[in-house]
Amino acid sequence: MMNTKHVSLFIQCIIDGMYPDAGEAVVRLLRRLGITMDYPEDQTCCGQPAFNSGYRKEARDAAKHFIRVFEKSGCIVCPSGSCVSMVRHHYPELFKDDPAWQRRAEAVGQRTFELTEYLVDVLGVRDTGAAYTGKVTYHDSCHLLRTLGVREQPRTLIRHVRGAELVEMKDSDRCCGFGGAFSVKYPEISTAMVADKVRNILDSGADTVVGCDMGCLMNMQGFISRNNYPVKVMHIAQLLAGQEG
Repeated sequence: MMNTKHVSLFIQCIIDGMYPDAGEAVVRLLRRLGITMDYPEDQTCCGQPAFNSGYRKEARDAAKHFIRVFEKSGCIVCPSGSCVSMVRHHYPELFKDDPAWQRRAEAVGQRTFELTEYLVDVLGVRDTGAAYTGKVTYHDSCHLLRTLGVREQPRTLIRHVRGAELVEMKDSDRCCGFGGAFSVKYPEISTAMVADKVRNILDSGADTVVGCDMGCLMNMQGFISRNNYPVKVMHIAQLLAGQEG
Protein backbone atom coordinates (compact mmCIF):
# COMPACT_ATOMS: atom_id res chain seq x y z
CA MET A 1 0.00 0.00 0.00
CA MET A 2 1.24 3.48 -0.92
CA ASN A 3 2.34 5.67 2.00
CA THR A 4 0.34 8.85 1.38
CA LYS A 5 1.86 10.77 4.32
CA HIS A 6 5.26 10.94 2.67
CA VAL A 7 5.61 12.44 -0.79
CA SER A 8 8.25 13.12 -3.40
CA LEU A 9 7.99 16.67 -4.66
CA PHE A 10 7.88 17.19 -8.42
CA ILE A 11 8.30 20.94 -8.99
CA GLN A 12 7.49 22.30 -12.43
CA CYS A 13 10.10 24.33 -14.35
CA ILE A 14 8.33 27.72 -14.12
CA ILE A 15 8.11 27.51 -10.33
CA ASP A 16 11.67 26.23 -10.00
CA GLY A 17 13.12 28.93 -12.23
CA MET A 18 10.86 31.95 -11.79
CA TYR A 19 8.49 31.56 -8.84
CA PRO A 20 10.38 29.78 -6.04
CA ASP A 21 8.02 31.40 -3.51
CA ALA A 22 5.25 29.15 -4.79
CA GLY A 23 7.45 26.08 -4.33
CA GLU A 24 8.36 27.16 -0.80
CA ALA A 25 4.63 27.60 -0.09
CA VAL A 26 4.03 23.98 -1.11
CA VAL A 27 6.63 22.86 1.44
CA ARG A 28 5.17 25.04 4.24
CA LEU A 29 1.66 23.81 3.48
CA LEU A 30 2.57 20.12 3.49
CA ARG A 31 4.64 20.48 6.67
CA ARG A 32 1.67 22.12 8.41
CA LEU A 33 -0.42 19.10 7.47
CA GLY A 34 2.19 16.72 8.88
CA ILE A 35 3.40 15.43 5.51
CA THR A 36 7.05 14.48 5.17
CA MET A 37 8.81 15.06 1.86
CA ASP A 38 11.82 14.37 -0.26
CA TYR A 39 12.99 16.27 -3.32
CA PRO A 40 14.86 14.26 -5.97
CA GLU A 41 17.48 16.78 -7.03
CA ASP A 42 18.16 15.25 -10.43
CA GLN A 43 14.59 15.88 -11.63
CA THR A 44 14.26 17.97 -14.79
CA CYS A 45 11.49 19.16 -17.11
CA CYS A 46 8.76 16.56 -17.68
CA GLY A 47 9.13 17.05 -21.44
CA GLN A 48 5.83 18.78 -22.10
CA PRO A 49 7.31 21.66 -24.19
CA ALA A 50 8.98 19.15 -26.52
CA PHE A 51 5.83 17.02 -26.67
CA ASN A 52 3.59 19.98 -27.50
CA SER A 53 6.01 21.08 -30.22
CA GLY A 54 6.01 17.69 -31.90
CA TYR A 55 9.49 16.56 -30.80
CA ARG A 56 8.52 13.02 -29.76
CA LYS A 57 12.07 11.62 -29.44
CA GLU A 58 13.12 14.46 -27.12
CA ALA A 59 9.88 14.10 -25.14
CA ARG A 60 10.51 10.34 -24.75
CA ASP A 61 14.06 11.06 -23.52
CA ALA A 62 12.69 13.46 -20.89
CA ALA A 63 9.99 10.97 -19.92
CA LYS A 64 12.51 8.16 -19.46
CA HIS A 65 14.61 10.40 -17.21
CA PHE A 66 11.54 11.34 -15.13
CA ILE A 67 10.53 7.68 -14.77
CA ARG A 68 14.03 6.66 -13.68
CA VAL A 69 14.13 9.50 -11.11
CA PHE A 70 10.69 8.91 -9.60
CA GLU A 71 9.84 5.23 -10.07
CA LYS A 72 11.16 4.34 -6.61
CA SER A 73 8.99 7.06 -5.05
CA GLY A 74 5.63 6.26 -3.51
CA CYS A 75 3.31 9.24 -3.72
CA ILE A 76 4.49 12.00 -6.12
CA VAL A 77 2.97 15.49 -5.74
CA CYS A 78 3.24 18.42 -8.15
CA PRO A 79 1.80 21.97 -7.95
CA SER A 80 0.85 21.92 -11.64
CA GLY A 81 -2.07 20.23 -13.37
CA SER A 82 -0.35 20.65 -16.70
CA CYS A 83 2.75 18.66 -15.74
CA VAL A 84 0.74 15.94 -13.97
CA SER A 85 -1.40 15.59 -17.09
CA MET A 86 1.76 15.11 -19.14
CA VAL A 87 3.01 12.33 -16.87
CA ARG A 88 -0.29 10.56 -16.33
CA HIS A 89 -1.78 10.75 -19.83
CA HIS A 90 0.95 11.44 -22.38
CA TYR A 91 3.83 9.32 -21.06
CA PRO A 92 1.92 6.07 -21.80
CA GLU A 93 1.08 7.46 -25.23
CA LEU A 94 4.76 8.18 -25.92
CA PHE A 95 5.63 4.53 -25.26
CA LYS A 96 2.71 2.89 -27.07
CA ASP A 97 5.20 0.86 -29.17
CA ASP A 98 7.37 -0.09 -26.20
CA PRO A 99 5.34 -2.20 -23.72
CA ALA A 100 8.06 -2.37 -21.07
CA TRP A 101 8.48 1.40 -20.86
CA GLN A 102 4.73 1.90 -21.18
CA ARG A 103 4.14 -0.23 -18.07
CA ARG A 104 6.75 1.77 -16.15
CA ALA A 105 5.16 5.04 -17.34
CA GLU A 106 1.67 3.94 -16.29
CA ALA A 107 2.91 2.83 -12.87
CA VAL A 108 4.55 6.22 -12.18
CA GLY A 109 1.55 8.11 -13.57
CA GLN A 110 -0.85 6.33 -11.24
CA ARG A 111 1.16 7.62 -8.25
CA THR A 112 1.51 11.22 -9.50
CA PHE A 113 -1.00 13.78 -8.19
CA GLU A 114 -1.66 17.48 -8.61
CA LEU A 115 -1.45 19.30 -5.26
CA THR A 116 -5.17 19.99 -4.63
CA GLU A 117 -6.10 16.56 -5.97
CA TYR A 118 -3.67 15.02 -3.48
CA LEU A 119 -4.97 17.08 -0.56
CA VAL A 120 -8.69 16.47 -1.15
CA ASP A 121 -8.92 13.12 -2.93
CA VAL A 122 -5.98 11.28 -1.36
CA LEU A 123 -5.70 12.80 2.13
CA GLY A 124 -9.34 13.87 2.57
CA VAL A 125 -8.27 17.36 3.67
CA ARG A 126 -10.77 20.21 3.36
CA ASP A 127 -9.42 22.78 5.83
CA THR A 128 -5.69 23.49 5.65
CA GLY A 129 -5.85 25.89 8.60
CA ALA A 130 -5.19 28.94 6.42
CA ALA A 131 -6.59 32.45 6.84
CA TYR A 132 -6.83 35.23 4.26
CA THR A 133 -8.84 38.44 4.14
CA GLY A 134 -10.33 39.18 0.72
CA LYS A 135 -12.53 38.15 -2.18
CA VAL A 136 -10.94 35.33 -4.13
CA THR A 137 -11.84 34.10 -7.60
CA TYR A 138 -10.53 30.88 -9.12
CA HIS A 139 -9.23 30.25 -12.65
CA ASP A 140 -9.68 26.71 -14.02
CA SER A 141 -6.53 25.83 -15.96
CA CYS A 142 -7.12 23.74 -19.09
CA HIS A 143 -5.13 20.56 -18.38
CA LEU A 144 -6.17 20.41 -14.73
CA LEU A 145 -9.86 20.66 -15.55
CA ARG A 146 -10.14 18.92 -18.90
CA THR A 147 -7.66 16.06 -18.66
CA LEU A 148 -7.47 15.47 -14.88
CA GLY A 149 -11.08 16.40 -14.09
CA VAL A 150 -10.08 18.55 -11.12
CA ARG A 151 -12.70 21.27 -10.58
CA GLU A 152 -14.18 21.10 -7.08
CA GLN A 153 -11.02 20.22 -5.14
CA PRO A 154 -9.42 23.70 -5.25
CA ARG A 155 -12.77 25.40 -4.64
CA THR A 156 -13.38 23.22 -1.59
CA LEU A 157 -10.00 24.20 -0.15
CA ILE A 158 -10.56 27.93 -0.85
CA ARG A 159 -14.02 27.86 0.79
CA HIS A 160 -12.41 26.61 4.01
CA VAL A 161 -9.85 29.44 4.20
CA ARG A 162 -10.94 31.64 7.10
CA GLY A 163 -11.78 35.19 6.06
CA ALA A 164 -11.69 34.44 2.32
CA GLU A 165 -14.83 34.76 0.18
CA LEU A 166 -14.87 32.69 -3.01
CA VAL A 167 -16.60 34.53 -5.87
CA GLU A 168 -16.94 32.91 -9.30
CA MET A 169 -15.89 34.78 -12.42
CA LYS A 170 -17.69 34.42 -15.75
CA ASP A 171 -16.14 31.68 -17.93
CA SER A 172 -13.73 30.56 -15.23
CA ASP A 173 -13.06 27.46 -17.36
CA ARG A 174 -12.11 29.40 -20.51
CA CYS A 175 -8.41 29.33 -21.49
CA CYS A 176 -6.37 32.37 -20.43
CA GLY A 177 -4.45 32.31 -23.73
CA PHE A 178 -1.13 31.07 -22.36
CA GLY A 179 -0.79 27.53 -23.67
CA GLY A 180 3.01 27.58 -23.53
CA ALA A 181 4.21 27.87 -27.14
CA PHE A 182 0.74 29.07 -28.19
CA SER A 183 1.31 32.47 -26.60
CA VAL A 184 4.60 32.80 -28.53
CA LYS A 185 3.27 31.59 -31.88
CA TYR A 186 0.02 33.56 -31.74
CA PRO A 187 0.65 36.62 -29.53
CA GLU A 188 -2.30 38.65 -30.86
CA ILE A 189 -4.80 35.87 -30.16
CA SER A 190 -3.19 35.13 -26.79
CA THR A 191 -3.36 38.78 -25.75
CA ALA A 192 -7.03 39.03 -26.73
CA MET A 193 -7.79 35.91 -24.68
CA VAL A 194 -5.99 37.09 -21.56
CA ALA A 195 -7.70 40.50 -21.87
CA ASP A 196 -11.08 38.73 -21.78
CA LYS A 197 -9.96 36.63 -18.82
CA VAL A 198 -8.77 39.63 -16.82
CA ARG A 199 -12.00 41.52 -17.63
CA ASN A 200 -13.96 38.63 -16.12
CA ILE A 201 -11.71 38.68 -13.06
CA LEU A 202 -12.32 42.41 -12.57
CA ASP A 203 -16.08 42.03 -13.12
CA SER A 204 -16.24 39.34 -10.42
CA GLY A 205 -15.33 41.93 -7.79
CA ALA A 206 -12.48 39.77 -6.51
CA ASP A 207 -9.28 41.38 -5.25
CA THR A 208 -7.30 38.15 -5.71
CA VAL A 209 -7.18 35.53 -8.46
CA VAL A 210 -5.93 32.06 -7.59
CA GLY A 211 -4.98 29.15 -9.82
CA CYS A 212 -3.17 25.83 -9.76
CA ASP A 213 -0.84 26.36 -12.73
CA MET A 214 1.88 29.01 -12.63
CA GLY A 215 1.97 29.35 -16.42
CA CYS A 216 -1.61 30.67 -16.50
CA LEU A 217 -0.94 32.87 -13.48
CA MET A 218 2.21 34.32 -15.06
CA ASN A 219 0.22 35.18 -18.19
CA MET A 220 -2.56 36.87 -16.21
CA GLN A 221 -0.15 38.61 -13.86
CA GLY A 222 1.70 40.13 -16.80
CA PHE A 223 -1.47 41.64 -18.26
CA ILE A 224 -2.70 42.81 -14.85
CA SER A 225 0.58 44.49 -13.93
CA ARG A 226 1.00 46.18 -17.33
CA ASN A 227 -2.43 47.76 -16.89
CA ASN A 228 -2.04 48.54 -13.17
CA TYR A 229 -5.18 46.64 -12.19
CA PRO A 230 -5.62 46.25 -8.40
CA VAL A 231 -5.73 42.44 -8.37
CA LYS A 232 -3.32 40.08 -6.62
CA VAL A 233 -2.27 36.91 -8.43
CA MET A 234 -1.49 33.88 -6.30
CA HIS A 235 -0.77 30.18 -6.71
CA ILE A 236 -3.21 28.20 -4.56
CA ALA A 237 -0.32 26.84 -2.49
CA GLN A 238 0.48 30.43 -1.45
CA LEU A 239 -3.11 31.01 -0.36
CA LEU A 240 -3.34 27.74 1.55
CA ALA A 241 0.05 28.18 3.20
CA GLY A 242 -0.82 31.69 4.37
CA GLN A 243 -1.40 32.89 7.88
CA GLU A 244 -2.94 30.20 10.06
CA GLY A 245 -6.51 30.87 11.14
